Amino acid sequence: MATKTTKKTATKLDGIKVFMSAKSDIIFKIFFGDEHNKDILIEFLMAVLKLPLEEFLEILIIDPHIKRKRKKDKLAVLDVKVKTKYGKIINIEIQVVVTPDMRERIVFYDSKLITEQITSGDTHSVIKKVISIVITGERFIPEHEIYHDTFTFYSKKTNTELTDLIEIHTLELPKLPEKSDGTNLWNWMKFIAADSEEELKVLAQNAPQMNTPIEKLLELNQDSEARILFEAREKQRRDSMAREQHARLEGKKEGKKEGVIEMTKKLKAKNMPIEDIIDMTGFTIEYIKNL
Repeated sequence: MATKTTKKTATKLDGIKVFMSAKSDIIFKIFFGDEHNKDILIEFLMAVLKLPLEEFLEILIIDPHIKRKRKKDKLAVLDVKVKTKYGKIINIEIQVVVTPDMRERIVFYDSKLITEQITSGDTHSVIKKVISIVITGERFIPEHEIYHDTFTFYSKKTNTELTDLIEIHTLELPKLPEKSDGTNLWNWMKFIAADSEEELKVLAQNAPQMNTPIEKLLELNQDSEARILFEAREKQRRDSMAREQHARLEGKKEGKKEGVIEMTKKLKAKNMPIEDIIDMTGFTIEYIKNL
């Protein structure tokens, strides 16, 4: 989505000045999905992927909605979806919160990106490689401490690769070392993780090649349309967190009540005086008799 730079607007959310970080999913999508930032997107992809330069001579930012074969199929929406010169499909997404079903969801999305390439009458030879780049704001792969990992189909017994037709890259912001490891990918991760203009300025001093994306992101921070979308997304996120917290509290209350009910049944079975049970549990005499 492209936005135009407009007059500066108040940068406040709930009374606090808020920097619109690239790790916000809506800002990430606006920034990297903008046709005007295509060169920046290519630089990022080259830092992550070991693909020949010619793959990126022509890239197409395409509709992030994955096509449904049938109306009842689940709709999947990616953050940024790219097609390279030779037809490889790249899905880039950022997830601030790691959900329990995240691995399954990644596999589901990738399988959709494979099947949507085949139409009636096609053979499987038409299938082009699908690459997912998944950036997380929380620890995702607990088995190791490296911030960038790559997964394909491998044999556990012989360590033989079956196919790289599906390739998944994980980039975990919490695992990023404080000091640079000498790679341009580290610079990009610091760029995405930055929570303030000051952090970006420090990055610009240490990595001048990041000046252009930093300037573009700072410009985006002054875009009124982007600000509206960002604030709406933040409100939605906070409301969702509040609902989840409320559900957890209600669940605990319900669990506690169930425990008291079971205890009450046991006390009744032991013929404890009902007055004593009322004092212990707070239940009415009618409720206790009906248990």
